[in-house]
Amino acid sequence: MALQRQLADRVDARTPLIGCNLIAGADVSYDRFSNVFYAGVVVLRMDDLTVVEQQGVVREVSFPYVPGLLSFRETPVLLEAFAKIESEPDAVILDGHGFSHPRRFGFACHLGLWLDRPAVGCAKTRLIGTYKDPGRKAGSVAPLKDKDDVIGQVVRTKAGVKPVFVSVGYKIDLRSAVELVLATCRGYRLPEPTRQAHLHVNALRRRG
Repeated sequence: MALQRQLADRVDARTPLIGCNLIAGADVSYDRFSNVFYAGVVVLRMDDLTVVEQQGVVREVSFPYVPGLLSFRETPVLLEAFAKIESEPDAVILDGHGFSHPRRFGFACHLGLWLDRPAVGCAKTRLIGTYKDPGRKAGSVAPLKDKDDVIGQVVRTKAGVKPVFVSVGYKIDLRSAVELVLATCRGYRLPEPTRQAHLHVNALRRRG
């Protein structure tokens, strides 16, 4: 926790994203009570969201499950997957939280800092904060707040489905993070980069 507070001071949450040709999606999956983790990275072209490459890693993880410290458990194996990527993505969308974390240093912050590239957290569930439901139309947003601080945006990516929770990870501002998520949606609740990463790690799990 002390390290998270220290590293949070290094998070750049104010830089607009200018230009993005390749976008990476990243996800980690594992069976409950298992220490075998499946990490996947999928790189897509922004203009048509076609897959450029995908890489995965399967390995045992020893760091215990501790709420609020999941990035220490999942980042190392995901960094191994990124090390296998031959292309250079301009930004990363991660299935997890970034700034919307009790110590403002969630998974997307941790990964973005070590990769030293723009990173966005796009989580399926709320970790902390309060919000009012955004409108039901796709593209509707509502601020996610921790007391008086805006720590993310609640984004409706598809009409009539549950929203996702978007927050800054690293080297990007919140407006750019939301725009990137919406720009990569193709009729599903999840943006295409993390949806493809999720499919990839599930395929890894099935292969065992």
